[in-house]
Amino acid sequence: MPTALDRKQHIKVRETQMEISAEKAAFTEDFEGKLADAQTQLEMLQTQRAELERQKVALQDLNQRKQEFLNGQLDLTEKFATAITTIERELFESKQEIDDLDQTRAAFVNQLNRIESLNPEAWPKESLSTELQKALVILDKADEEFEQAVSYFAGTRKSSIFGGPSGSVRGISTQGDFQTMLRNGLAFNLPVIVLGSIALLIYLFK
Repeated sequence: MPTALDRKQHIKVRETQMEISAEKAAFTEDFEGKLADAQTQLEMLQTQRAELERQKVALQDLNQRKQEFLNGQLDLTEKFATAITTIERELFESKQEIDDLDQTRAAFVNQLNRIESLNPEAWPKESLSTELQKALVILDKADEEFEQAVSYFAGTRKSSIFGGPSGSVRGISTQGDFQTMLRNGLAFNLPVIVLGSIALLIYLFK
């Protein structure tokens, strides 16, 4: 039969075991709580990491698109700036050419009117030599002006308008008769001189 001392010892052992069990349960509960917290924190960190990775990729994509924009902007800026400069220079040169051509046209119209006004048949016989000499000077000046225009526009886009250099009659002497000037090849052009000669002959022998 157990004594009172044995019962007390047995109770103490049981109490000790209960205390250990309680401590163990408390430790286990605390550990599981900490583990759950750690798991939660890990999941949060993983979520944050995934979000950071997403933001990093988005930022890289944004920077790449920004760089593409800057490259395109620079390229188009250079293209348009160069084109505008070229167009402005072309417009300036074209306007200058138009102005030059307009002045040349006006001068040519004036020379043409003077040439067409020359009529050997209307010249008096007694002053025929003098009038003819004056007329040839007019032709010489007209030819000189034409050659100056050809030379001025040579090498430009408008050079083809004049069809190449004409036969020059510069240096016509104010001395001598019409036959001498023909022999020297100093007339404005052959058709005009031939027609003038024919008209002169008709006038002299009619």
